[in-house]
Amino acid sequence: MGGRRLELSKQLLLSLCEQAEPPPGPPRARWRAAPPRPAGRLRCQPAPQPWQGPRGRGQVRGAWALTRCVSELRQPQQEARGSHPAAGRAGAAALLPSLLGALPQHPAHPAALQAGPGRVQGRRLLSSEPWFSRRLAQEYVHAYIPALPANFLYSLLAKYLQNQGIMWPQVLSGVVGNCVNGLANYILVSVLGLGVRGSACANTVSQFTQAIFLLLCIVKKKLYLDTWAGWSSQCLQDWGPFFRLAVPSMLMTCIEWWAYEIGSFLMGLLSVLDLSAQAIIYEVATVVYMIPMGLSIAVCFRVGTALGAADTVQAKRSAVSGTLCTVGTSLVVGTLLSLLRNKLGHIFTNDEEVVALVSKVLPLYVVFHLFEAVCCLYGGVLRGTGRQAFGAVVNAVAYYVVGLPLGAVLTFVVGLGITGLWLGMLACVFLAAAAFVTSTAWMDWKRAAEEVQKRVGLPPQAAESAAPSLRPGPERAVVSSVATGSYPGVTLTMYSRPEAHLDLFGTPEAAQPLPAPPGRLSAKQLAIRRGAALGAAMGTLVVGLVIRVLTARP
Repeated sequence: MGGRRLELSKQLLLSLCEQAEPPPGPPRARWRAAPPRPAGRLRCQPAPQPWQGPRGRGQVRGAWALTRCVSELRQPQQEARGSHPAAGRAGAAALLPSLLGALPQHPAHPAALQAGPGRVQGRRLLSSEPWFSRRLAQEYVHAYIPALPANFLYSLLAKYLQNQGIMWPQVLSGVVGNCVNGLANYILVSVLGLGVRGSACANTVSQFTQAIFLLLCIVKKKLYLDTWAGWSSQCLQDWGPFFRLAVPSMLMTCIEWWAYEIGSFLMGLLSVLDLSAQAIIYEVATVVYMIPMGLSIAVCFRVGTALGAADTVQAKRSAVSGTLCTVGTSLVVGTLLSLLRNKLGHIFTNDEEVVALVSKVLPLYVVFHLFEAVCCLYGGVLRGTGRQAFGAVVNAVAYYVVGLPLGAVLTFVVGLGITGLWLGMLACVFLAAAAFVTSTAWMDWKRAAEEVQKRVGLPPQAAESAAPSLRPGPERAVVSSVATGSYPGVTLTMYSRPEAHLDLFGTPEAAQPLPAPPGRLSAKQLAIRRGAALGAAMGTLVVGLVIRVLTARP
């Protein structure tokens, strides 16, 4: 009798265990594993969405680093502020390297996909369903990479107008592009059900819409008449200085951006809960970063223009004004984030555990954002003075020698989780901000003005002769300049010839032409060097196509 009771008890326990087993389907952990969703898609979805990317544009993080590296080379432009053909020539010169950089990133090129379909290995750390995430990432990259030329062209045209003090066409084109993006996403994703590929195609359409709309504005309003003299061989000159400033500026930006991506990978090693919270904070950081980035653009422009005119007082005043504006706006943003920390996570997810963790980390991010904004602002100062290499070195030391190692120790050894990562990043931006501010405070502004004058071939005494004079007449005319580029961008300074300012002169005799830039290449040298650049770009594309075909799965 006792043995039968024992047998019945075993059967009862087994039946209870079977009932307690979770139903078939994705576990709850997968619902948390998905990166945050935009406000328009708040319903829970078990499938991870790997196409959520930086700046709200939906690039895949694992592949967008390559895109970012090449796209940074579009920024440096030698443009003259005001009505001068140098602006048009510089715009044409900047367009050619950008298009060459876009060639190797053809959708068939495997570099962005890590040698073939289904092999975006970085996503393995970020999802409980690695194959599915890799497939989605591959689809998005294939569909979006054709938009790179339009992205480059839009950025180039925007800088071309900014350097003339024209801002509203960029604003209008941005509004039109966002409207088209929303409508295209609704049609391709919700109506036609194309999913990830439809979202990427919608983004691609919006990029081309922005570029075409801005180009039409320039042509319709004839904003090019005073600066565009047509195509010439001049656009093939000076690629050397272009890349010598482009590469350090690219590194200055990408070193910082890669650090955030590495942080996401580290959170993927920890848990899906920490990964989800990290993804939400990353998106919040992307949005609030736009404010100091805009101030950085303005400071870069003002500082570069002042140094080009040898007005060191105005350059320092612009840096101080930008600092005050950045600190003030960061305090306001930090206050809003602190007040909304318990509600902010609900915009992205319904998981209360994720929302609670985001609420816990946000106060730490608020402090981080203050120093991060200062770093961004002084990045613009560095670009305005042509000191991108210094910024790249500081970022490399701060992020990869201090920030990430300290964050990894606090995360995995001490066991602080995502809080440890952000403590390490806080130490990193604090050191970087201190280095940038100290360097700017002790900088010899007069020497910086002489360097930017020398960079464009002016004699050493030209900086002093360009300084404003108290006497009326031709002596008051100064050589105008512009410091181009934005975060993340590169700055070169170019000066317009005095002939472009005859309206400021009392007599035409005061206008003295600038000396020709040194190191001008002959026609034969141009054919060899630029032909080699084109051949390298096309060769990379061909190699990518071959590898893509050989590694393609049936």
